[in-house]
Amino acid sequence: MVAVISNLFGLQHLDLTEDIVSEAFLQAAESWSIKGMPDNPTAWLYSVAKHLTSHYFKRHKTFSRKIVPALITGQEGPALPQDPDFSDGNIMDSQLKMLFAICNPAIISEAQIGLALRILCGFGIDEIAEAFLTNKETINKRLFRAKEKLRKENVLLEMPRGPEINNRLDNVLHIIYLLFNEGYYSTTKNETLRKDLCVEALHLGVLLTGLETTNLPQTNALIALMCFHASRFRARQGGDSSLILYEDQDKDLWDDELINKGEYFLALSARGPEMTSYHLEARIAWWHCQKNDPPEKWGKILQLYNQLLLINYSPSVALNRTYALFKAKGAKPALIEAMKLKLDNNHFYFTLLGELYKNIGDKNAKACFEKAYALATTHNDKEILMRKISGL
Repeated sequence: MVAVISNLFGLQHLDLTEDIVSEAFLQAAESWSIKGMPDNPTAWLYSVAKHLTSHYFKRHKTFSRKIVPALITGQEGPALPQDPDFSDGNIMDSQLKMLFAICNPAIISEAQIGLALRILCGFGIDEIAEAFLTNKETINKRLFRAKEKLRKENVLLEMPRGPEINNRLDNVLHIIYLLFNEGYYSTTKNETLRKDLCVEALHLGVLLTGLETTNLPQTNALIALMCFHASRFRARQGGDSSLILYEDQDKDLWDDELINKGEYFLALSARGPEMTSYHLEARIAWWHCQKNDPPEKWGKILQLYNQLLLINYSPSVALNRTYALFKAKGAKPALIEAMKLKLDNNHFYFTLLGELYKNIGDKNAKACFEKAYALATTHNDKEILMRKISGL
């Protein structure tokens, strides 16, 4: 609703648009509590939003159509549109425009994610604050600064054209990737929120496939990656909400339908000459979804990490590559590689060192796990490390 109505008001008046949508939901809360839920709640909300938008334009008709244009040009301006178009095609078009507007490079990535959650995913301030492990005041300030940036930079609600769409698409895909990671590797204890973040990231990714200029191999590779990871969501969580490591997961809980969807999008992603990090990560995730555990699995994963390091080096990729080396060739060669990384403030690094030392019977394993425990910041990570220490 915000995306569609913003087509009429522009991003410079995003707060006004949000006010209109909030008023529509407020009227719904008041009406539905008395009269009950309508047969089609979505259509009801669209109808009220149209009425509120039309009412705003009528109230401000003289000022908007006559006074402002006359002050600027001396001539009366054209009639303003009054009804938002909530047809399926326009909704998708408006959401895509909003997604690309939000992902303007002028806005920092944390604020982009916040705006995407707020405007395109319908998350409340409380939910966004919980997702980022911060408070409402911080999120409100972050969103306010982002909206100010949209105003000052005069960002238009339109799809980029020509080569600019490819430049902006990289940023859009990165934000969707970060949004998914926030859910999949989330530090919040709210299980519903974590899944919602992943679902919304997938929704935004699939939205991009509806437009020829954004339905590209890298888009499909990212969707495949998210499908493969999301397929193991149920298996990652124990009945007591504890995190279950990959090796201990019940493979029967993996979602075959999502794995099949991931394979479909992975096949689509191969239709192009470019190999992106999303392609490689999706292929790694595919191997992790192979239930029969073929003998070549970890060797193939190691090769993919070697490629990934060449095009997108990061400490986390280097760590994951070292773990794949351990699984493919044993603890001793992996320990040699791990010692070169020297990630002294990373609890995952010391967790990996602990695993490697444990597998060669070295007493340093306990010290590494204890160091990792001291550096870990989440309850789940500390719980896993305590189990490892206790199991030595």
